[in-house]
Amino acid sequence: MDKPVCLIDTASDGKLCVQGSALQVLEQIQQPVVVVAVVGLYRTGKSYLMNRLAGKQTGFALGSTIESKTKGIWMWCVPHPTKAETTLVLLDTEGLGDVDKGDSKHDTNIFCLAVLLSSTLVYNSRGTIDNRAVEELQYVTELTECIKVKSSDEDVDDSNEFVKFFPSFIWAVRDFTLERKIDGKDATENDYLEFALKLKHGTSKKVMEYNLPRECIQKFFPSRMCFTFPFPTAPENVSRLERLDPADLSTEFLEVTGRFCKFVFDKSHVKKLKDGYTVTGRVLGHLAKTYVDTISSGAVPCLENAVIAMAMIENQAAVKEGLEVYQSGMEKLKNSFPLELKVVSSEHQRLSSMATQTFMTRSFRDTDGKHLKSLEVKRFNELFDGYLCQNEQASKKRCEDLLSSLSATMTEKLKQGIFAKSGGYDLFCKDLEDIVKKYNIQTNKEVKAEVVLEGFLKQKSVDSKAILQADKKLTEKEKKIKEETEKAILLEQEIKAKEEAQRQLLEKMEAERQSNEERMRQMKEKMDEEMRLQREEAERAMDSKLREQAALLEKGFQEKADRMSQEMEVFKRQNTEAESNRAREFAELLENSNKRHEESMAMMMQQHREQMKALQQQMSARCSGGCCIL
Repeated sequence: MDKPVCLIDTASDGKLCVQGSALQVLEQIQQPVVVVAVVGLYRTGKSYLMNRLAGKQTGFALGSTIESKTKGIWMWCVPHPTKAETTLVLLDTEGLGDVDKGDSKHDTNIFCLAVLLSSTLVYNSRGTIDNRAVEELQYVTELTECIKVKSSDEDVDDSNEFVKFFPSFIWAVRDFTLERKIDGKDATENDYLEFALKLKHGTSKKVMEYNLPRECIQKFFPSRMCFTFPFPTAPENVSRLERLDPADLSTEFLEVTGRFCKFVFDKSHVKKLKDGYTVTGRVLGHLAKTYVDTISSGAVPCLENAVIAMAMIENQAAVKEGLEVYQSGMEKLKNSFPLELKVVSSEHQRLSSMATQTFMTRSFRDTDGKHLKSLEVKRFNELFDGYLCQNEQASKKRCEDLLSSLSATMTEKLKQGIFAKSGGYDLFCKDLEDIVKKYNIQTNKEVKAEVVLEGFLKQKSVDSKAILQADKKLTEKEKKIKEETEKAILLEQEIKAKEEAQRQLLEKMEAERQSNEERMRQMKEKMDEEMRLQREEAERAMDSKLREQAALLEKGFQEKADRMSQEMEVFKRQNTEAESNRAREFAELLENSNKRHEESMAMMMQQHREQMKALQQQMSARCSGGCCIL
């Protein structure tokens, strides 16, 4: 994108809405995204920071009046400067606290959307991080009422799980003029932030009001950082910052801006959903639409519901992508039909594996295996059977055309009555034998060679009988022997055709067995990866809680630390249950997939038994009938 576009705007009815043009941009981004959102009071220079992250001097609108310039949420997608195959999505939000809006709920919604959509949240303020600055970040205290983690009709506080999904937090303090000293000692920017977030002891209403926003920031954003920006230039020039040449900016300001950008580029993680699913631009667009529609309906955005909705959309798309991989490959192969069955089966196995891998890469939370079943059973099997049928039709046509060409001379002789004379039957048999020999040589690997030859010989047996009866050179006894011999030959060919069909069935069963083994391997690999991500997500959240507890103990908040111990025990139990449930779901998925495979193999085995029975009956008939003549 060469410039930003509006992602979320306010409709004429006052409700938030997602812009279709922005969704189209995101739909084209198949790469993972790092999403950096900036929030803060209006007219604090948020847009300037976003432009610098985009590597541009201008882009997001910067204003020089007391009016908020950015409305809604604007988006700028650029290649990530340090992470290969990754897109950096910058979200510049409408300034909070604009008196012209007269709707504090609107500000809360904008803040919530920034939290929900980003992997790094930048809070931009001016001056110092004093009590007023913390109180202006009141939206943090409202998150428990505005965001739910789990889908439940019960009014349950599940904010303890926010730490799993919330973005990392950067407080950018602009126009900072104080010395960074704590108790007379030099302090880092992070020390300054933690000092400002320090809790007070006591239980009075005033102390509780003081502590509430600080507790929320510490609890919800355990990964936090601070950057203090000095005045970029003379105070009178700050209002026209975007029009100043970089050479006119102070060295110290440029140094902090450079450090800020480098930190964001290096430390901001790819956006992930629950259970560690990587978000692409396409998924980010779906998330934005889901969250905005939920807020506009008056409901509370739910992370679990959003994941379920995303899973449905992505899994359906994953099935479609998998099928496209399989079909496009088989369509190319079809251009070479007819082919040996083992060639078609081998390509089917290769493309099935690729298609399953394509599905696995995009799909997530297909816990009941419904979409995988749609891909592997209904579609793969139906399509494969269709391609096998088309290959057989192509083989049949080639064999029929070949026999038509090879028997053209015989057909002409029949028309001319050359075989209708004494000794004509032996001449006819000699020509027919030559045709069959040439045919067998040229159709050695054709899947329908035996069946087509069977039909051809049955067709020629009509001419053969007529020629045999008209041949005056042969006695009645000789005619009877030759007639029985011909019947035996026809039966022999019929048996050969059935034996070939049996061989092809066994080959198809072996191909299916190998495909199932590969599919099970891919499923196991996918499940192991999802379990690993779920475990890592829980471990990161637990580490954050342990750090928070240690900080409380260090600062003398024993009672709060004890309460946190109880929370962590509940958290551990919930994580253990979640991991156990996920393992059970995976086991059921594997079992169901194996069951479908066994059912498919059972049907093939039944077909195999029926073919064997028919074959044995024909063999018995041959032995009881014409084997003595042969």
